[in-house]
Amino acid sequence: MKPIKQAEELLKSLRFSETSKNITDLIKEAEVNDASYTTFLLDVLSYEKKCREEKLIEKHMKWATFPFHKTLNEFNLDEQASLSKKQYHQLKELTWIEQLFNLILLGPQGAGKTHLAVGLGIEAIHQGYKVSFISMGEMIHTLKTEEVTKKSQTRMKRIRNSDLVIIDDMMFMAMDQREANLFFHLINDLYNSASIIITSNKAPSDWGELMGDPSITAAILDRLIHRAEVIHMNEDSHRMKYRKTIFGNESVQN
Repeated sequence: MKPIKQAEELLKSLRFSETSKNITDLIKEAEVNDASYTTFLLDVLSYEKKCREEKLIEKHMKWATFPFHKTLNEFNLDEQASLSKKQYHQLKELTWIEQLFNLILLGPQGAGKTHLAVGLGIEAIHQGYKVSFISMGEMIHTLKTEEVTKKSQTRMKRIRNSDLVIIDDMMFMAMDQREANLFFHLINDLYNSASIIITSNKAPSDWGELMGDPSITAAILDRLIHRAEVIHMNEDSHRMKYRKTIFGNESVQN
């Protein structure tokens, strides 16, 4: 067996699969550059690390199930009077995920809520976090079928293991008591283990009407808003009394 073929097989056995496919080019590049043994070794290791990181990001992007791919760089901040550049960059830094803060993005259809949520989710994946995106309607269906379908079990396991969970179109439809109870248990599972982004065109004060059960509504709100920033997109913003904030004492209007 030729040395280059032996090298490929050894790399495969060591699970350096991406490097094994490209080892010939890496060797040629080292010869052209007259690289030292140390430099060549660093190039090989760096190449494998880069490939693994790219594959991991690709896998996590697939698991996140975003409805579209729009980054924060494509988000038009100039259209959002309720969000300053300073606050936008503070959100982009994602330190609030480590602090287990939630974001509640409120506003009418087309205000950019989902784009901002997806953009933050994509940024989080590139920074090494596990992210799940799901619409409220799909969430309720998945929760209701979790005990009977493997697909729903897998989806819910990934959601519960995520660092950031994005729930889109919260409260676009009424829940019955069983659905509200299932949703409460999910929020309770995520409390103190993950950050949540919620998009909705209805304020939290209106959610009770759609959940039907005041006690469940209060319990869900208590966990969601304990550590949360509420951002009204394309609307005047206000703070909820006695709520902690990641923006200190400044208003989200400033």
